[in-house]
Amino acid sequence: MQRSHPWIWSLFAVVAIFATGCSDAPEDRDTTATTTSSQDDYPETWRFALEEIEGSVQHAYAEALKSHIEDASDGKVELDIFPYGSLGTSSQLTELVRNGSVDLAFASPGHLADLIPETGIFTLHYVLPDNDAVTRALFDGNELTGLFSAAYNEKHLTLLGFVPEGWMAWTANKPLKTPADFDGLRIRTMTSQMSAEAFRNYGADPRQTPYSQVYTDLQLKQIDGQTNPIFAIEEMNFYEVQDTLTMARAAHFISSVVANPEWYAQLPEQQQDWLALALIEVGQEAWDIQKELNGTRLEAMLEDGQLAVTRLSEQERTAFREASRPALDFYLQQTGERGQQILESLRNRIAELERQQASGNGSDGN
Repeated sequence: MQRSHPWIWSLFAVVAIFATGCSDAPEDRDTTATTTSSQDDYPETWRFALEEIEGSVQHAYAEALKSHIEDASDGKVELDIFPYGSLGTSSQLTELVRNGSVDLAFASPGHLADLIPETGIFTLHYVLPDNDAVTRALFDGNELTGLFSAAYNEKHLTLLGFVPEGWMAWTANKPLKTPADFDGLRIRTMTSQMSAEAFRNYGADPRQTPYSQVYTDLQLKQIDGQTNPIFAIEEMNFYEVQDTLTMARAAHFISSVVANPEWYAQLPEQQQDWLALALIEVGQEAWDIQKELNGTRLEAMLEDGQLAVTRLSEQERTAFREASRPALDFYLQQTGERGQQILESLRNRIAELERQQASGNGSDGN
């Protein structure tokens, strides 16, 4: 898959957006002019920044959200999508939405856990259920959003929902079947300390480099491996410079959709309703979006013939599960009482869904 590097256009985009919005601190933004909307204000444009390139799960989600919002509003609201590379790194995108330069953005715990440690629970291994139907049900509805909203609000972000993007996979130039296989392995993780800690417990040497730099670092042997969802490994061509993909089913890639608090608060009630309805509708589609994309991307890599796939046995997964336990202690040290409450609530919800699934009352996850 050909990679695009729209650096020149990115520069113009960043300059334009910063000129119109970044000079104002969040508390200084003048929202009085937009607290009500008349017919003359339409069409209105909402800016949505992505952590992934065109063709990704986030891009498909954003296009679906765009379609739902523009249909619901009868064209009165338009969604302007900025794929990864247009405006900056993931951490920079979070800052842009916090200061109001963009209205909406994806913000994944892989970097966000340094700002909001509570989100780091999604980067830990063997915390989320192995059963796909249970995981899908876990991310339906508003329970998780309510569990994390206060932590987001304290960092000047409005949490609108979580989006599961599929199982994370590990790539290297050898199978990674035991924790000992990670000993000294320079593996690129996402940039938060919580993400690195999950692999440090296996004996790895985590390297926290930006997403856009991973291919070059693999090619130049600056790192030995990396971890990402399958669709990302294919679309970023990491499989061209790695020969083995290990599927451990240790963690899902979870992202969150966030909004600038002032922007969201000043939306007229009707526009908030349009957004809420669109988020519900796309949230119901998100699982199928990632499932299809991850499946077709894995097939494409296998057809290319360069990549061997290793799937861990349950016995092998158990060894990793045991080795990963200290990372959970690290999470609780970083998050305190709120982290403990989140962990307990998450475990209780998973147990409830597993009971429903066992009794035949859950969905099949397909």
